Amino acid sequence: MVIKHNSEIKIKVGLDENRVPEQILWSAEDGNIENKEAKAILLSVWDSVNKDTFKINLWTKEMPINEMKQFFHQTLVSMQQSFQSATGDDKMAATMQDFCDYFLENMNKD
Repeated sequence: MVIKHNSEIKIKVGLDENRVPEQILWSAEDGNIENKEAKAILLSVWDSVNKDTFKINLWTKEMPINEMKQFFHQTLVSMQQSFQSATGDDKMAATMQDFCDYFLENMNKD
């Protein structure tokens, strides 16, 4: 494999004195995005050697609960779509979509 281009994505996390995120900024040079503010980030990286996923799940103190619920729903839908594209497993993708629908219908019933 010959790498013809490198692309860099940067995430900067500003922490308070207790190391709790107060600010999340991200940049993506290929997307012409520089220091765009985010209130939450979920990042998963697959380690094929150890067959394990490394996760970074961060949110700022200012992330409202209703937006967090919406963020999780949209992330779950995106995961379902990515799963279907990556695996072609329509049956499991449909099951995941059913859960996304259930999640949406019930997340604000507390």
